[in-house]
Amino acid sequence: MEGYVALAAVAAAGVLLVVAGMLGRRMLAPRAVTPEGRLTYESGVDPVGSGWAQSQVRYLSFAFLYVVFAVDAVYLFPWALVLRDADLGVASLVEVLVFVGIVLLGLVHAARRGLLRWDLG
Repeated sequence: MEGYVALAAVAAAGVLLVVAGMLGRRMLAPRAVTPEGRLTYESGVDPVGSGWAQSQVRYLSFAFLYVVFAVDAVYLFPWALVLRDADLGVASLVEVLVFVGIVLLGLVHAARRGLLRWDLG
């Protein structure tokens, strides 16, 4: 029963935080709508022209490389800290080897497509 009480307390705290945030926004947000307030705002640049713009597909490749390196760092640093625990043993080592293998597979794929060259021009 104690577990349910703790779960209910966490759920109630979550609901209260959401309600407090919504009430705070309602009290602090401006109510007057101006033409400037209806404009789309992106990085300090006023919108000009139509909303349609073509982008290059190679940016998807850069996003892919970012995910490979970011996920690698986000996973490996905590794993290195937790590795001090002697109870993890071989299972943890196998898991990280599988993960590093998948990351290396992504890097090999990127290298084969020529994404690791500096002259992408």
